[in-house]
Amino acid sequence: MTLFEKVEQGFTHRPNSYVPGRTLLTLLGRRPASHDQPLVANHAMHWGTGAVLGALRGLWAASGLRGPGASLAHTVVRLSTDQTLENATGMGAPPSTWPRSERIVDVAAKAVYCFVTGAVAERLIAPVTTAKGRTSH
Repeated sequence: MTLFEKVEQGFTHRPNSYVPGRTLLTLLGRRPASHDQPLVANHAMHWGTGAVLGALRGLWAASGLRGPGASLAHTVVRLSTDQTLENATGMGAPPSTWPRSERIVDVAAKAVYCFVTGAVAERLIAPVTTAKGRTSH
């Protein structure tokens, strides 16, 4: 995701976003200003949520939730997690208020992360299956 964003920024000249870092600082009880650029907190939030949600995708792969549908669902979870935390802390703005180009980039970057994470998880983690649970009832 980071590589995708850096390549995209090379073309679009979009500046770095420090909303994730300010969100983490707010969650930790600090009150960052909207102009603060907390680089370490930004990386911690970016990589931390990636690791936690990557672990979730690994659990899905192990439990049989696999394939493009699972990666698409994971993309929704990733987007929802970021938006919930950023907006609940008051550090972000709803995506509906963003320029269309920023929404496209955000969704694309998170989709790349989720589909790559899914492919890696499904390659490394065999599904655990049993004879039980073959129906929903």
